[in-house]
Amino acid sequence: MLTPSKIARAAWPAFLMACVLELVVFAMVDPADVHWMGHTLTLGRTSVYSLGFFLFWGICFAGNTLMMMLNCSTCPEASGR
Repeated sequence: MLTPSKIARAAWPAFLMACVLELVVFAMVDPADVHWMGHTLTLGRTSVYSLGFFLFWGICFAGNTLMMMLNCSTCPEASGR
């Protein structure tokens, strides 16, 4: 079960990694040159930066949450080892 404490422990590293990914990706990609399905985006640069950040944060958060769920150190059957 994901408690608020576990969610915070997954969200904070995900936030930091999203910051790093944002810096790395948009250091190489100009948001004005981004195309989606063959069309140029009509969004402004700030909107593309924001959407990219939240996309990166969501992906990193999902990965952290999955890692926490697969870590069986808190599973009832793991305490008997």
